[in-house]
Amino acid sequence: MSDKRRLVIRDMEAADVEAASAVEREVFSMPWSAADFLEMVEADYASYYVAELDGEIVGCCGIRRLADEGEITNVAVRDRCRRQGIALRMMRHMLDKAEKNGISDCTLEVRVSNQPAIHLYEKLGFKGEGVRPKFYERPVEDALIMWKR
Repeated sequence: MSDKRRLVIRDMEAADVEAASAVEREVFSMPWSAADFLEMVEADYASYYVAELDGEIVGCCGIRRLADEGEITNVAVRDRCRRQGIALRMMRHMLDKAEKNGISDCTLEVRVSNQPAIHLYEKLGFKGEGVRPKFYERPVEDALIMWKR
């Protein structure tokens, strides 16, 4: 990313849910709707974030708290903004906040074919601990279950 570009990771607000949903529609075959994001923004057990690049929302991520564990539900960056470290910065921000809020362990699922994402998660300390057969649709694919403990 050029030094002249400004990346900000911040809490998702209700005004951001349409943009977050647009990012997901670009990235995922089964994207969350704006209503899905709004529900999480308003939930007291969830924390969702956006990545703004020069004022434009180009990424989003989120985590739900289950007891003292975190379930990472979304990590998405617009195609044209990938390979610039945005997902890494979002994930670090989210994991730092989770730890400060008492979340000790985090889990997520990722398509077994999504090697770039798996590599990112491993870089952050996640390890594959299992597989959910046929977890994803469109296309049908197994999910790798990863944990950071």
